[in-house]
Amino acid sequence: MKRRLPFILLAWIASDIYFFQAVRTLTSNEFILSAYWLVDLLIAFGFAYLVTRRRAGERAQSLIAALMALTLLVFVPKIFALPVLLTEDITRLFRHFPPRSTWVSELAMLVAAVPFFSLMYGMTGGRHRYKVHRITLKFPDLPDAFDGFTLTQLSDIHAGSFTSKKGVEKGINLVNKQNSDMILFTGDLVNNKASEMDPWKDTFAKLQAPYGKYSVLGNHDYGDYTRWESDAAKTANLKALKAVHKDIGFKLLLNESVAIDKDGEAIKLIGVENWGKGGFHKYGSLGDATTNVADDDFKILMSHDPSHWEAKTLEHEKHINLALAGHTHGMQFGIELFGFQWSPVKYMYPQWAGLYEKKGKYLYVNRGFGFLGFKGRLGIWPEITVITLKKTTAD
Repeated sequence: MKRRLPFILLAWIASDIYFFQAVRTLTSNEFILSAYWLVDLLIAFGFAYLVTRRRAGERAQSLIAALMALTLLVFVPKIFALPVLLTEDITRLFRHFPPRSTWVSELAMLVAAVPFFSLMYGMTGGRHRYKVHRITLKFPDLPDAFDGFTLTQLSDIHAGSFTSKKGVEKGINLVNKQNSDMILFTGDLVNNKASEMDPWKDTFAKLQAPYGKYSVLGNHDYGDYTRWESDAAKTANLKALKAVHKDIGFKLLLNESVAIDKDGEAIKLIGVENWGKGGFHKYGSLGDATTNVADDDFKILMSHDPSHWEAKTLEHEKHINLALAGHTHGMQFGIELFGFQWSPVKYMYPQWAGLYEKKGKYLYVNRGFGFLGFKGRLGIWPEITVITLKKTTAD
């Protein structure tokens, strides 16, 4: 990130200067011209203030989100307009630098308006534009009783980011409409603190599934990204968060497994604590979680970070039929059209959204129910996953 910072700053300065030329071509109003630079100064002051803060409290988190939104609204449209203005400058070079053309500046403004209003939608309607992804997976070793069994997966709720009760209830109602046999939540209930769930407990307690609701912890659930007055306070917060899972009707699996029984047969549901590559904490232990799991059991694993799949799950001595993860959010920004998928997060996580298969083992990465940092979504919409398990028979 440090190596990229000079490039980012250079791109910011270049886009600012170029876009200002277009603004100045279209208006000489001193108020507008001054306001143009004032916005940049406010953003710079905001980030400078955050750097000097000793504690990342709730106000700081809110400021980070606001600055991120403002930065995207200011920076991204200018980047889109930059090629238009740069092209004009190249032609001006061979024409002895005549004054800028008004129509080119207007075109640059029009081009910039597209990402600007798209981002505005992402921060308003996009954050609760829930999309149901339905897939059917076939397994030869699935117990007969579970042929047609349905799972609804949720992930990355991030309750501390919510502001719209109506928007969240829209998602909860949509989950219940799926009438799945079981609901599985793959981590990040909050951003930092258990108290973030206080306004939302009654809402999430409405989730219903006849074969139960189960959950695991994500990297944000441990309180590792905020400063605590003491280690005891951090420990108490994690204890409180675990109690929240119980309050809303979820059985939290902490490096353990449970048997899901149906008509005299069973499958094993395994839940590990967060395990992530790189600098993420590795609290999870697949070995501990599968201690009471037999080799021939049909196994479903909940593990928050998809990097755990290639690092630990695929080569584990016990065959894990299906792993469910989240964590990436699809970066809350990207393109998914006509089977084409792209998001910047794909360069960090090979498995970042949807279904993956290797060696007869499946991983599904949920795009997330909530949002974090950028308070919106654009192209990568909040997800409710419905998975139907089917039994295949040998020919």
